Amino acid sequence: MNFSIPVPVKELVNKFNLELIGDEHQMATGINEIHKVRPGDITFVDVEKYYEKSLKSAATIIIINKKVACPVGKSLLISDDPFAVYNQIVWDHRPMKYITSDIGENLKIGQNTHIDHGVHIGHEVTIGSGCYIQPGVFIGDQTSIGDNVIIQAGALIGTDAFYYKKINGQYHKWRSGGKVIIGDDVEVGAGSTINRGVSGETIIGAGSKLDCQVHIGHGAVLGKNCLVAAQVGVAGKTIIGDNCVIYGQAGIAQNLMIGDNSIILAQTGVSKDLDGNKTYFGYPAGEARDKFKELAVLRMMINKED
Repeated sequence: MNFSIPVPVKELVNKFNLELIGDEHQMATGINEIHKVRPGDITFVDVEKYYEKSLKSAATIIIINKKVACPVGKSLLISDDPFAVYNQIVWDHRPMKYITSDIGENLKIGQNTHIDHGVHIGHEVTIGSGCYIQPGVFIGDQTSIGDNVIIQAGALIGTDAFYYKKINGQYHKWRSGGKVIIGDDVEVGAGSTINRGVSGETIIGAGSKLDCQVHIGHGAVLGKNCLVAAQVGVAGKTIIGDNCVIYGQAGIAQNLMIGDNSIILAQTGVSKDLDGNKTYFGYPAGEARDKFKELAVLRMMINKED
């Protein structure tokens, strides 16, 4: 998530009553969770085993709950509750703007795009040319939709991330400050849901087609020219390559990498990274030919016992 204008680190120190270690002249250009950080970003860490990962990340400004040595070129902001500070910064730059009519502020629509009655669109949304948005669709704030996109009835685009932090036994909601980007020539099936990123983008690549009741989690990336059948679930921050085919009811866990040209057969459960150019089946997912051999051997063993 980028800021509209850079934020001086001293401004954060004063606003949140923080202690600063390191470069006091830094300018924050954005804020991101650790998986998405870039130079100029703010991130946070409050668990000691993740200190090294955060300190060595691309993030320039790190909100942390303990005084440690500051890497060269970075700034550390010491806080008793880094998550609360981080979350409030996101709220400050992505405040809640309620929709008081069917269409929010600053909507941009290309030529020959048709939006049916009963569509609700948030603020700062861009929709390209030649699109067709069917009744009952919701499109959330900051969503960007390319040209020649079809969004079928009842689809929900840009809903909040399912992302919580457990503090003292209770779940606290992260502010969803990211957005959804849909490429050209995409079709989203009826009743599908695409969550916005927590701080980055959820991306549907050009030419990809989603069946009905598909769920794409926060910050996930679906490559170009993919086919995703009904009731598939893709968890947050997983990256799926180009030209992949995912059959119905397959489930893909979070933070994974799925290679180009992968085929994932129906009801497969994916819990680890998958190489491209292969067909997968079963749980845990394995190469289909190996899984089918295992099933054949198991069937033979059962028949012998009978």
